[in-house]
Amino acid sequence: MGRTRPPYPAEFRQQIVELARAGRTPAELSREFGPTGQTIANWIAQDARDRGTPLPGKEGLSTEERQELTRLRRKLRQVEQERDILVKATAWFAARHDKTRAPSTNS
Repeated sequence: MGRTRPPYPAEFRQQIVELARAGRTPAELSREFGPTGQTIANWIAQDARDRGTPLPGKEGLSTEERQELTRLRRKLRQVEQERDILVKATAWFAARHDKTRAPSTNS
């Protein structure tokens, strides 16, 4: 399993991407600045998606779309929890109502 570390600051990532756009390779930048070449390649691909020009074979969601997806998933989870609470409350009140009804004497 790979090691984890805190994310690199956005300004640092942007500077690395700009150096790559200026012609430096991810391997060169990796040796000089520390992030792996694959990490830098990922940043370059994400930057291209964010600009609306995804690299061939590197299609995916832009940062804005990914943030929206995360927000919508969080909201869906909340709505599902609220629905589950209402279903349980409805069942509880229905059961309580059935217990308080007088038994029928129509024999």
